[in-house]
Amino acid sequence: MWSADEIARICFECFSELPKRGKPEPGREWTLLAAVVKVSESQSPDQPERNRIEKEVVSLGTGTKCIGKSAMSPHGDVLNDSHAEVIARRGFVRYLTEQLRRAVVGESSSVFRPGDERGKWRLKDGVSFLFFTSHTPCGDASIIPMTDSQSQPCLPVRTEEHTDETNNRPVEKHRGRTLKRQMEREGEEGAACKHLRLAIEEEEGQASLVSETLPEDNPTSPKNEVADPDGRGRRSVEELTRDIHRTGAKCVPGAPTDPHLAGPGYHTVGVLRVKPGRGDPTLSLSCSDKMARWTALGCQGALLSHYLQEAIYFSAVITGKCPYNLPAMQRALTNRCLQVTELPAGFTIRPPLLLQSSLEFAHSHAQTECSHQDGQGRISPCGAAISWCAVPNQPLDVTANGYKHGVTKKALGTEKSRSFICKAELFRCFLDLLAVTADSQLPQSLRRKDLKTYLDYKQAAESYQQAWKQLLIQAFSLWPRSPRHLLLFH
Repeated sequence: MWSADEIARICFECFSELPKRGKPEPGREWTLLAAVVKVSESQSPDQPERNRIEKEVVSLGTGTKCIGKSAMSPHGDVLNDSHAEVIARRGFVRYLTEQLRRAVVGESSSVFRPGDERGKWRLKDGVSFLFFTSHTPCGDASIIPMTDSQSQPCLPVRTEEHTDETNNRPVEKHRGRTLKRQMEREGEEGAACKHLRLAIEEEEGQASLVSETLPEDNPTSPKNEVADPDGRGRRSVEELTRDIHRTGAKCVPGAPTDPHLAGPGYHTVGVLRVKPGRGDPTLSLSCSDKMARWTALGCQGALLSHYLQEAIYFSAVITGKCPYNLPAMQRALTNRCLQVTELPAGFTIRPPLLLQSSLEFAHSHAQTECSHQDGQGRISPCGAAISWCAVPNQPLDVTANGYKHGVTKKALGTEKSRSFICKAELFRCFLDLLAVTADSQLPQSLRRKDLKTYLDYKQAAESYQQAWKQLLIQAFSLWPRSPRHLLLFH
């Protein structure tokens, strides 16, 4: 059928074919990539006994940023969360809206066929969707053991010893970054203890890598114990070498806080987290949390649920080559929702197949470090976010700080500054779909005359709201809700 490497490859090829605008500067900027791939299975006309499998990228996103809560707009015209996974999902909603429009007006849709209820549609037989992300989702899925390399084609930490010819001292090389090994002398006896801490702080909620070298033998210390450089007494060699990848996403209010203990005790796992902002806190839940919600509610959102007989679920989540841990992915994306019951018709718990590719994104943080050259300046995340989806009109959208990339201050707040996948624009696409739907084919939930605002239409999707209520009660009771005044635009 298909392999994880095949899916990663077609996503990377789709990205490479896009224009240069919004892409990272090679060797200096890094970003994350996510995409939705449509898989169509049909009978081969030449070999009826075999099925033909077609794979197509229908939405792609890049990005690493979020805006703070003070920058959120009551008009729905700003992108609050520009992490790649969120961008790709929003582009997918735009694609689905276009496919529904085609179906409603009688044009050919490669995705939908009529459902059993009036005005409802469902996926065609043999059509499914996969989700690809170049990096482990931020939040709970990123809290993984650093030494656990099982089920992953790359080791979390790789070091090679080289010699600094100038000072004739050993140095460590980590994915293209060269660091001199530091020596610390402790105690009156002057015993040496080597301590190296490597920290790669990936911005906006991504994991950080922290490792320590083994200490040299110290005749004054008990066997296999060394002085703790962090000042917490003596710790075993095993304790010093165990550690986890860390996330910058913070626990939501009311959840158990991170204890910040050494090694595996640094984080609390399995809790909802909010993506960090630069000074101004965000209200954006981590990608781990949002993707977990998709396993129960689907990825189509509340508005499109009006037209769908069944929610649309991703059949697989494929992650590119990066620090990865399958048990952590299962804990973060699937296990938290498994116990949810009493979902309305059309909704179910649909855990995706979790796989990892051996292919690494060319603009990942690690690859950017490898290609970094002297004189390029500090390595930093790319400030732009790219959205592309398979729609006929204006498929490409490049944004920065929640607005169209390159927009002038004078144009802020106007339609010219809007991303095609911001709330206001997706709502406009939905209203356009509503406008071309014949009255006799309107879904029952859209026949009310009192629907005006974005919030009105979301709340009128009763089945979706019932499913969301059960998810909140049984799994995510601390999920922060969006302020009401930010949803009243029309």
